[in-house]
Amino acid sequence: MGAQVSFDITSAVDLQEVDNAVNQARKEIAQRYDFKGSKSAIDFQRAENLIVLTTEDSFKMDAMWDILQTRMIRRGVPVKNLTLSDLEDIAGGMVKRSVTLQQGISSDAAKAIVKYLKEQSLKKVQASIQADQVRVSSPSKDELQQAIRVLKLHDFGVELQFGNYRE
Repeated sequence: MGAQVSFDITSAVDLQEVDNAVNQARKEIAQRYDFKGSKSAIDFQRAENLIVLTTEDSFKMDAMWDILQTRMIRRGVPVKNLTLSDLEDIAGGMVKRSVTLQQGISSDAAKAIVKYLKEQSLKKVQASIQADQVRVSSPSKDELQQAIRVLKLHDFGVELQFGNYRE
């Protein structure tokens, strides 16, 4: 039997690009007329993979979220990996919302990927979950390329990245 060829499916967010997007959003908010004199802030907590948005009302919160999302998209940050919390009322009539950055593939998404690959009946393609990534292997490079094409067409709730290709 021939040697196994494999690749890894991961899902990661470049924290430096997130930091750049947050800084750009802060600058835009500081310059916008509708935010003049408001107590609006975007706080990026890198160690916790968390962005905290605080402002005075839900209208400004929606505008801040739109600005942040636009900046993230322009910087190439996958917005599928952002999880938005519900709006919370905090002291002083302010509102707060947290945005969690998902690093890696959750176990539910990984199971869905493995199940989906099995359902596609690709010959000799095997998928295994390894921590926060999925390794796909097969003796055939063509089958692996077909697996990548099939996975790109399906939505698993996170941005998939294919790498660590090994022969």
